[in-house]
Amino acid sequence: MTIEKHHVVAVHYTLNALEENGEKSFIEKTDADNPFTFLYGVGMMLPKFEEELQGMSAGEQKSFTITAEEGYGEKQEDATVQLPVEMFEQSGMPPVGAILPLQDPEGNHLNAVVLEVSPEAVTVDLNHPMAGKTLHFDIEVVATRPATEEELAHGHAHGIDGNSGH
Repeated sequence: MTIEKHHVVAVHYTLNALEENGEKSFIEKTDADNPFTFLYGVGMMLPKFEEELQGMSAGEQKSFTITAEEGYGEKQEDATVQLPVEMFEQSGMPPVGAILPLQDPEGNHLNAVVLEVSPEAVTVDLNHPMAGKTLHFDIEVVATRPATEEELAHGHAHGIDGNSGH
């Protein structure tokens, strides 16, 4: 069965960033027992990622690159904000490098990376952690199947078996 819109897709992948000198720097890899499973064609994934998977079948492998423009955009140097230390009275001060889940005034969720912690403020970078990076994927399609009505209603996959996440 080939991957089509409204299919649940499970893939194994290795993700590297391509550096300007052509070298690859490792970012992440799926575990052999836990493929990455998602609902295809509903806007959950980068459009270029889905475009590369279109029409593939279980067992097929592919390597492809997604430029920063096709992925998470270029890094915006002015996308830093200082958060007041009062925000962290309950949770405690985060360490440099921590990823903080935030929400903007419009209700959009975003992750901020802590750049600096001082007694007055916590400085965070609002760029997506993959902004400015050229991404290289080596993938293998593990399985694909039509999504259930429940998955489509919920807007996400319920695992490759449709029930438990496995």
